[in-house]
Amino acid sequence: MSRKKSRIGQMQVLFQMDINDDFSIEGLETFLENFDFSKTEIDYIEKTVPVILEHIEDIDNKIIENLHTWSFNRLAKVDRSILRIAVYELLYRDDIPSEVSINEAVEISKEFGSDESPKFINGILGSIYRNL
Repeated sequence: MSRKKSRIGQMQVLFQMDINDDFSIEGLETFLENFDFSKTEIDYIEKTVPVILEHIEDIDNKIIENLHTWSFNRLAKVDRSILRIAVYELLYRDDIPSEVSINEAVEISKEFGSDESPKFINGILGSIYRNL
């Protein structure tokens, strides 16, 4: 299993949900039916995305607390999706080192975000990490 590819899948499904304003399990199932992931990647995405959705209010509040001069609604949906995954890992996954979660989020933002995304995401996640 590629954990990075699984994280990208998580980001893509959260992005789709955000675009459609539909954070349902049905949206997750539809996404997985239409994209190519290995069995272990699908298992990981199916296991983690429902937990992210279950805690999305707490995750979003943690992001909002650390935005300072930025509005949550002004965040690019790609950046918001990447942040949600990393904050989920920081708050709820003791088996993933914080540094790995932050680094993976920054790397994914280099691929899918804007030119400013990596620095922005690193700053927000660094702030959250220091405050934990």
